[in-house]
Amino acid sequence: MQFLVSDLEREPIQFSVALPADAIGYGGEAEQLGDLAAEGRAEVLHEHRGPKEIVADIRLKGSFRGEFQIPCARCVEPVDLPLTGEFDLLFRPSDVDATGSEHAISTPETEIGYYDNGGLALEDVLREQVLLSLPARTLCQTDCKGLCPRCGVNRNETACSCDTGPSDPRWEALADLSSRIKN
Repeated sequence: MQFLVSDLEREPIQFSVALPADAIGYGGEAEQLGDLAAEGRAEVLHEHRGPKEIVADIRLKGSFRGEFQIPCARCVEPVDLPLTGEFDLLFRPSDVDATGSEHAISTPETEIGYYDNGGLALEDVLREQVLLSLPARTLCQTDCKGLCPRCGVNRNETACSCDTGPSDPRWEALADLSSRIKN
């Protein structure tokens, strides 16, 4: 769904969509299960930057909810995760703030996005919001044993018969450190 400034100039647009699982790609970070429901409102806000310069910003306010699968951080098995979120975002034309040189931005400017070609795609916004909503680390269970570093077997499903093997000789100087600390 595309929000064009020319359409939003006439009137704000209320949206309520259910995007199928193949509508948005999340890379290897997550896989969408079923529809991603999103609803909200898109409108144009006119930013006056002087007597003759008016910038057409797009404000997108809404919410989303959907079911996702993400890999366990230890064993890489899929973990089902329901996600919901709300957003209130401001986008301005990408060429408005372009200058020939680099400059420092203020804290409020870090929360402004940019759009190209006179419009903004809802799918791009939702992709970003979903990825930002993902937890930093997800486990399939709190006591997940992970994968064996030697043979790669999932130690939650199969007992691994790999021995610990010889240790790296560079660590031998620290091998008995724990016994010396306790004494």
